[in-house]
Amino acid sequence: MTEGARALQREQTRRALLREGRRLFAAHGYGAVGLAEIVRAAGVTKGALYHHFASKADLFRAVLREVQEEVAREVAGTAAAQDDPWEQLTSGCRAFLTASTAPGVQRIMLIDGPAVLGWSEWRAMDEAASARHLGEALAALAERGVIAAQPVEPLTHLLSGAMNEAALWLAGSAGPGDLDDTWAALSRMLQALRATPD
Repeated sequence: MTEGARALQREQTRRALLREGRRLFAAHGYGAVGLAEIVRAAGVTKGALYHHFASKADLFRAVLREVQEEVAREVAGTAAAQDDPWEQLTSGCRAFLTASTAPGVQRIMLIDGPAVLGWSEWRAMDEAASARHLGEALAALAERGVIAAQPVEPLTHLLSGAMNEAALWLAGSAGPGDLDDTWAALSRMLQALRATPD
């Protein structure tokens, strides 16, 4: 087997582990999924898993990063489709809430993520993904005077925390209009940030 073929096989094995790990973690939660179940579903050996990931937690970390990056891309893409900077912020926030209502995303990103990796590591990963885009959008709005001049970092943490908490609440809610109600409340909060003309 050539080195190129081995590299392709290694990548295919890694992708299979990520795919099946994600599917199982999303369906059953991290604590209910064993390594034997993951390798069986991926059609590989435990040795192959350990070649790519040091532990189940390490595999979960990679799955979480993948989920966070997908949500961040979706949010950034939705925001970028708007011309107006304020619309970019609001459409991006709404896209985050909508993406976060997917059960697998909620379970991996918002429920198991902090529990498995610990708050500090989860928070750092969240900041590297979605929170970074939010901070950039808020900084641009402050520079243009669309929102009042203020320290952007605490504002970013406040809004990010509010949206993560809203997504967690939506995970346990059963009302058909809960997403719309949550967006309406968040929209009012965001509107309060707008600078009033002199």
